[in-house]
Amino acid sequence: MVAHLDPVPRHAGVIGQLDYEGELGVVIGRGGKNILAGRAFEHVFGYTIVNDVTARDLQHSHKQWFQGKSLDGSCPVGPVIVTSDEIPDPSRLRLTTTVNGERRQDAWLSQMIFGVAEIIGYARKPPGLLKVGDEVAMAIDGIGELRNRIG
Repeated sequence: MVAHLDPVPRHAGVIGQLDYEGELGVVIGRGGKNILAGRAFEHVFGYTIVNDVTARDLQHSHKQWFQGKSLDGSCPVGPVIVTSDEIPDPSRLRLTTTVNGERRQDAWLSQMIFGVAEIIGYARKPPGLLKVGDEVAMAIDGIGELRNRIG
């Protein structure tokens, strides 16, 4: 993981297709097991922004997606954690992502196919892969902006 404003390594020579995806990060504050959906929010401490940086070539060439999502420095998180009492309904938040100022994601979290417990994303066509020097900024209303440059 890396923090807000920290560089994200490009891993040149190891991978060829570096991608991104803005996500709502859910910070679990209380453990549990077999939690009923109606009680899930009792376990949420707060929310943040996560850039789900992915090496698409590693992801697609391996049986599991883990390798494409586990390179050092490939998970920017931040800029803060906002406690759940400040965001009683995360589905009312809007997420935007820009790369070099070009808007690439813009959606209300109420448009998610699954709720907070099952955040998923789709592949962009054509892919908007990242290169050295690109700046990725992700913002969620009420949380702030996570900004990183590919190094």
